[in-house]
Amino acid sequence: MTTESEEPILAPTVDWVAEHVHRYVATDGEDGGTWRRGTSILLLTTRGRKSGALRRMPLIYGRDGDDYVVAASKGGAPVNPGWFLNLLADPEVSVQIMDDVFPATARVATPEQRERIWPHMVAIWPDYEEYQRKTTREIPLVLLTPSG
Repeated sequence: MTTESEEPILAPTVDWVAEHVHRYVATDGEDGGTWRRGTSILLLTTRGRKSGALRRMPLIYGRDGDDYVVAASKGGAPVNPGWFLNLLADPEVSVQIMDDVFPATARVATPEQRERIWPHMVAIWPDYEEYQRKTTREIPLVLLTPSG
C-alpha cells in the first residue's frame, strides 16, 4: 500500500464518522482513540476495490496475540461493510492506533479462530451480539497482522 503521506485519503461519507476520523488524525488519537463505553478505536485504511482510492474508517478493536481484531458488523446490516470488501480485494492495509501508524496484512478469521475470538469481541462491545441476531450473515472477524 502506498504510504499515507504520498496520496490523499478519502473521508468517510457519513458526517459523524468523518468528524471522528478528523479528530483522531488531528490529535494522534487523543480525541477519538476511545469511544463510547471506553472502547479502543483504530483507524483502518484500505484501498477502494473499485476506485483505487485510499479510504479510512474508525473501528473498535481487540487483540489476539500480536494481531489486532476488528468485526465487519455494519450494525447488523444484511451486507458486509465496504471496508471489508476492500480488504478482501487488497489485504495490504494501514493501521493507526493513537500516534502509531503501521502497515498490516488483513485476513478473515478461520471458523475456529472466530469461535474463539468472538466472545472476546462481544465482551469489548456487547452490541455485536445484537448485530449478529439482526442479520442472517455471519459477521466476519478480521485479523490485522502488523507487517513491519
